[in-house]
Amino acid sequence: PNCSPAHKNYQRQTEQPTDTSSAANSEHHAVKPPNGVLNQKNREQDWNQDMDGITQDTVPVEGIDSQGLLNGDASDEAKKEIMDEDCVDPPHTHIEQAEEEKKEPEQDDVVMNSIPEQKETNEQKLYKIANELLQTEKAYVARLNLLDKVFYAKLIEEARKDTFPMDVVKNIFSNISSIHTFHSQFLLPDLEKRMGEWTATPRIGDILQKLTPFLKMYAEYVKNFDHAMDLLKQWTDRSPPFKAIILEIQRQEACGSLSLQHHMLEPVQRVPRYEMLLKDYLKKLPQDHIDQRDAEKSLEIIAMAATHSNTAIRKTENLKKLLEIYEMLGEEEDIVNPSNELIKEGHILKLAARNTSAMDRYLFLFNNMLLYCVPKFSLVGQKFTVRTRIGIEGMKVMETYNEDYPHTFQVSGKERTLELQASSEQDKESWIKAFQETIHISLQKNETFKSASKDVEEIAELKISELGKRAPRWIRDNEVTMCMKCKEPFNAITRRRHHCRACGYVVCWKCSEYKATLEYDGNKMSKVCKDCFCILTGHIDSEEREGKKKGILEIEAGQFSGNSIMCGFLQYCEKNKPWQKVWCVIPQKEALVLYLYRAPQDVKAQSTIPLLGYQVEDSARPTDPPASFRLSQSKSVHSFAAESEDLKQRWLKVIRMAVTGEVPKSPEENHSTEITQEPSSNGV
Repeated sequence: PNCSPAHKNYQRQTEQPTDTSSAANSEHHAVKPPNGVLNQKNREQDWNQDMDGITQDTVPVEGIDSQGLLNGDASDEAKKEIMDEDCVDPPHTHIEQAEEEKKEPEQDDVVMNSIPEQKETNEQKLYKIANELLQTEKAYVARLNLLDKVFYAKLIEEARKDTFPMDVVKNIFSNISSIHTFHSQFLLPDLEKRMGEWTATPRIGDILQKLTPFLKMYAEYVKNFDHAMDLLKQWTDRSPPFKAIILEIQRQEACGSLSLQHHMLEPVQRVPRYEMLLKDYLKKLPQDHIDQRDAEKSLEIIAMAATHSNTAIRKTENLKKLLEIYEMLGEEEDIVNPSNELIKEGHILKLAARNTSAMDRYLFLFNNMLLYCVPKFSLVGQKFTVRTRIGIEGMKVMETYNEDYPHTFQVSGKERTLELQASSEQDKESWIKAFQETIHISLQKNETFKSASKDVEEIAELKISELGKRAPRWIRDNEVTMCMKCKEPFNAITRRRHHCRACGYVVCWKCSEYKATLEYDGNKMSKVCKDCFCILTGHIDSEEREGKKKGILEIEAGQFSGNSIMCGFLQYCEKNKPWQKVWCVIPQKEALVLYLYRAPQDVKAQSTIPLLGYQVEDSARPTDPPASFRLSQSKSVHSFAAESEDLKQRWLKVIRMAVTGEVPKSPEENHSTEITQEPSSNGV
């Protein structure tokens, strides 16, 4: 209705002869009652009369494609193109204001259209959501192809001519090639195949679980996004050839008149889109549906990954802040750890215990400890000396009242009790709130540790029903580098190794300060870990144990090593860091991901490398040790070295298949059983 008189006349001439047939054959009218055709004709006659009063200024003639409109609405093909290119509301939304003048016909139309929606079954709703996932995935892969094969490829081609640095281009596009490869060659084909056989297999949860090992790619992309935007702006202003290539591509029809920055935002927004679709899907999914469990698990992991991606930048900033504090403390306190998070810092007065004199002090409140420091009068170097470190566990905070010193409060920990004076009432409330929130979060975390994490599947060597009734196998000290319960790294001074007498796991002193009677040891009171204490004393039931959530990296190396395509020790180096010995595993159930552990029995991976899209470099470099190879992608380079050339070739045979997306063969098919002769160093 919002078209020009010229286009209106064109509609009258071209549509009236075939009006009835087109209406009857259209998808919109196919689901209406028989009198819907007649009603539609009456409305069209009213529309033609009303449009005689619409002026030329209402909508410009050149803004409308006459071939793509039918009765004031876009055809199915035109609507699909617009939705795919612009990802906006349906094309007819811009004429809703003009259609409000015809309220009675539109109300009839709403009633008519509501009939098929009321009759739509729950199965049809599930199919629509799954189909929306497929269609948006096709549009997303098209955007990834534009970024990878057009923008990135053209800029790299020009960079090879030394017009501008190649590293700049790689840093801008990060790991977009790997993301494109995974979605175009794996996820999209799987979705297309599933939608083709939807009647027999109506589910999508199992397919979306394949996203899990590759979610780290999005974290890397998101973390690099701000830096990429800065580089893009900087080199667009600095290099005319760089700017010319981008402008030339943006003028192409495939870009849809959108900027490169707009397209680069797509991967940042994609994971939350999966989360939204899965939530809608689960609302329509019956509780007893075959896809219920997989869909819930997929949603849990994807939601966690979305949060993880959003916090990646904050973690980087947190590490920078920890380094600054490390330098201010004279590089003596071991606080530069990704698990440490600074909550609050600032000057405060400490009241002496005897004469209540006030002394200037400085506090650093972290998520797991409080550093009570004395300021040093130094312009450079160390600015504070740590007087006391107080753990958050068991800490209490309360207001105190002193006639001579207002705004006071008390912090009481296992190591020490402090009475402190803030600069104002507002400052005191701010400190108390920070302490209370930190203590509350710590208590919640400790509650989750009470659930015994080692159920029947996780304790292969010892069943829970036999816990305490037979002597366990002790894990050797050199097989772990972290506490197998709280996952904190061991050190020779403050966190030494202890063994649980019930399960045989290596734990720290905090996780082994429990005692329980063990039947196999004559019912003597023996030192056990927190989880075994809960099981043996009956404080936690099995249902609560099954409800414990794990992070992506919290998978025991022992589980993978016994069911892996390849595993063993390799020397590893990332960027310019020192070489270190790591336990590498490519599991059978995640054959395209390389897990790196510090030791064969560690309960949490040091890092993971999604192998898909990486380039394998076999050429030796002068600074690398013998039998070395590298995995490179964008600005990320991982260097490895095997104990022998033969072992290196075995690793390369498996990795070269994984980087191309081909699932490597099992150890039996690779005929590599001879490597198992030395499982401690290069097992398979």
